Amino acid sequence: MLSVILHQVHTRRKALALTFDDGPNPIYTRGILDLLKEVSGKATFFMIGEQMENYPDVVRAVDSEGHEIGNHTYSHPYLSRISKDECKLELKRTEILIHKLTGKRPRVFRPPYLEYNEDVVAVSESAGYRMIGALNLDAQDWGQPGAGHIFDKSLECVRNGSILMFHDGYGDRSQTMQAVGWLLQILSTKGYQLVTVSELLASEQMRGED
Repeated sequence: MLSVILHQVHTRRKALALTFDDGPNPIYTRGILDLLKEVSGKATFFMIGEQMENYPDVVRAVDSEGHEIGNHTYSHPYLSRISKDECKLELKRTEILIHKLTGKRPRVFRPPYLEYNEDVVAVSESAGYRMIGALNLDAQDWGQPGAGHIFDKSLECVRNGSILMFHDGYGDRSQTMQAVGWLLQILSTKGYQLVTVSELLASEQMRGED
């Protein structure tokens, strides 16, 4: 039986986690950092190792501003289509890069395309990762469906403990930037704290707990 990928954290805390995949990117990642700074928010960036090698200064900027860097593999493959050893190497290469550039070991992992099988779950768990999904998959920001669509579908998923996914790498992410800018203002007005995934996990409660 496959382990459940985490889409939401059970918490009473009025907080949620914004996450960004496929960076770092010198334009869009830095743009997201500026937007987060305006509302004193933190986020988790699931980075690809190949991109980290291309833009190490952006990796350091994300870390220095207090955001979390998660593992999104080295080359962004469909992990269920490669061997277990290749899967281990994909995670390990990126983990080494993150540690080299930030001095920190990543604690969270998101499989590319949110696609995984039993081997991927086993590799993730043996490496000590929590495997992270997201609630707002209908936003489909990767397909550039329009800033309004991205915003509306993400806003529908806002609640305590939500994990929301966007993309700051590969292609034109201007729609995502616009939608996230709108969303950050709404969340700030509603009194939500914007925290990293690991910080959200730290407030996790057992289900059924009152």
